[in-house]
Amino acid sequence: MSEPWEALVDLPRLAQWMDAQGLGEGAIEAPTVLAGGTQNLLLRFGRSGRDYVLRRPPLHPRIDGNATMRREIRVLGALAGSEVPHPRLVAGCTDTGVLGAAFYLMEPVAGFNACAGLPALHAGDPALRHAMGLAIADGAAALGRVVPAAIGLSDLGRLDGFLERQVPRWRAQLAGYAEFEGWPGAASLGDVDAVGRWLEAHRPASFVAGLMHGDYHLANVMYRHDGPQLAAIVDWELAVQGDPLLDLGWLLATWPGADGEAVGPDVPRPWEGFPKADELIERYAQGSQRDLSQLHWYAVLACYKLAILLEGSHARACAGKADRATGDRLHAMARKLFERAAGWIDARAPR
Repeated sequence: MSEPWEALVDLPRLAQWMDAQGLGEGAIEAPTVLAGGTQNLLLRFGRSGRDYVLRRPPLHPRIDGNATMRREIRVLGALAGSEVPHPRLVAGCTDTGVLGAAFYLMEPVAGFNACAGLPALHAGDPALRHAMGLAIADGAAALGRVVPAAIGLSDLGRLDGFLERQVPRWRAQLAGYAEFEGWPGAASLGDVDAVGRWLEAHRPASFVAGLMHGDYHLANVMYRHDGPQLAAIVDWELAVQGDPLLDLGWLLATWPGADGEAVGPDVPRPWEGFPKADELIERYAQGSQRDLSQLHWYAVLACYKLAILLEGSHARACAGKADRATGDRLHAMARKLFERAAGWIDARAPR
């Protein structure tokens, strides 16, 4: 967060709103900013003997922060009581008049982010780390079993033409980066057009709709302190009704290789013991009835989409509108993703 939290959360107004919700009384105690809120604020505090975590967007979000919060409120509320591990929603506020933006309160998650560091228990046991990898596949499978209509989310996203829209949408976004002066263009990423043509030519003819997280990878899950199980899947701002196999594809696209080499810096250390990509697929299959025969297509699409998203920061950096070192790092990640996609096209399977 670039802004101090005091500029985003008026504690007396928050306390007044909580009074109206029946959420304790008296002063808000020990407000502390939590790590992980690179864009959105995560503020932990106590009141009347109970702990809460508040989540709200920054003052100047890249996308509509209020829409993001409203989406998260709706999704987390709908997941209550499901088998999907998620933060428990306490209350949501869609009225921007309280804190200047929509926000919500959730219960603190008793867990840790593996990419930020492993506790001694997990760092010292390769077998436990192997189970951690299987657990993230279990989480994706559990989410893929959710029927959106059964939890009131049948209108969360447009299903018609979902797969058909993917490549044209992201191709157009990449082309739009040309407006940033100094950007070297799509050719600097590799053979982008070849990957796009392959995706169009091999697109699955149909899919079984479900609920997607939209950004499913190691940095967006929290693990229990006492074992390998997931404590919660976090950051639901991109959740949508679509094809859940894209979540599995996203996990594969971002999964480090056997030696721990990854497309980005978010790799738990030590990596030894974590399963290989094909083990994730096998584990997912055990908990899902979805047809995985074209899974490589989803993995390639995930590489294509994520690389284009990351390249946006590089394009802005080239024009002096973002940090250049960060832009260059993300550009290198985008190149690796296209290299991974090209390799999977040839091999026809993530490994």
